[in-house]
Amino acid sequence: MTIEMLYSKIHRATVTDANLNYVGSITIDEELLEASKMRVGQKVEILNINNGERFSTYIILGERGKRDICLNGAAARKVHKGDKVIIVAYATYDEKELETYKPKVVLLDDNNEIDHILDEI
Repeated sequence: MTIEMLYSKIHRATVTDANLNYVGSITIDEELLEASKMRVGQKVEILNINNGERFSTYIILGERGKRDICLNGAAARKVHKGDKVIIVAYATYDEKELETYKPKVVLLDDNNEIDHILDEI
């Protein structure tokens, strides 16, 4: 049996831009991707704390150190600059993998700087 579980999340990221005239996706700073163990092209759920919107998209690489969180294309209509979002990635685990399962949770401050990293929920 396999179970879909939280793989990683970036918690309370501040949206730095919303670019409607782009192909689509979410741009995430490279350092935040590394800290969260998320990957370019990976499917993620976006949870908008400000308006309750929940939607899926995929990750594209943002410039290291700029702390960009930019929603692109159609997703840009679901956020405003300054909104707080939670970026969630899931993965499928088998029973054996769950014995050592530890999701990565990256907590951000208001400037998208890493405040704390948790190895559990």
